Amino acid sequence: MSTTPQRTAIVTGAARGIGAATAIRLAADGHAVAVLDLDEAACAQTVSAITEARGRAIAVGVDVSQPEQVEAAVARVASELGAPTILVNNAGIIRDNLIFKMTVEDWDAVISVHLRGAFLMTKAVQAHMTAEKYGRIVNLSSTSAQGNRGQVNYSAAKAGLQGFTKTLAIELGRFGVTANAVAPGFIATDMTRATADRMKVSFEDFIAGASAQIPVGRVGEPQDIAATISFLTSEEAGFVSGQVIYVAGGPQD
Repeated sequence: MSTTPQRTAIVTGAARGIGAATAIRLAADGHAVAVLDLDEAACAQTVSAITEARGRAIAVGVDVSQPEQVEAAVARVASELGAPTILVNNAGIIRDNLIFKMTVEDWDAVISVHLRGAFLMTKAVQAHMTAEKYGRIVNLSSTSAQGNRGQVNYSAAKAGLQGFTKTLAIELGRFGVTANAVAPGFIATDMTRATADRMKVSFEDFIAGASAQIPVGRVGEPQDIAATISFLTSEEAGFVSGQVIYVAGGPQD
């Protein structure tokens, strides 16, 4: 375990993928971690990985788009683990389609989880951060924020999170709270597997094609994103705020 002072972290969408890797990494950094996801039971594997390594973690089921559930979840975390001063807004869904095929329901669902969810979680957690005069917020954006065919809803949400992040940095900086966004490129997760399925190509071929376009010659893994989040939530990152960091294996425009 790290010698960094133990704080309480909340990671949303942490049952699998980037969220799970981030929760496990933050626990290894010495923090108590609340593993949040829509299905509390689905968080068991992430929690077990943390507790088996002698870390502290709890699973909390929450729909981040619902204000009452968010308030209850954050109150439970504060009661069981201590005031949360690290928040990673990772929860997200995809409902991909070309705009002429996209339903209003698919637009609303994606915007609701990504943007409304990040807003509600941050609104609830910032009260603890400002009281403690310390906070680290990391929002998960994406290279899709720059535009991606078939993802007009997802791209809009991820671009919106960048503006959200920069405004949080301005508003909360005087309370010792930083806010940054991490924008992953191609990361091998269940979500990218779903994209391959939508495109009717094998996941292996999908990864091979993506790797050929990435300067470092490989796709990313959830641990690549977790490592960047680990720094941004550390004590040493106190002078980094309002930034969008692309973790994509190469430069982004």
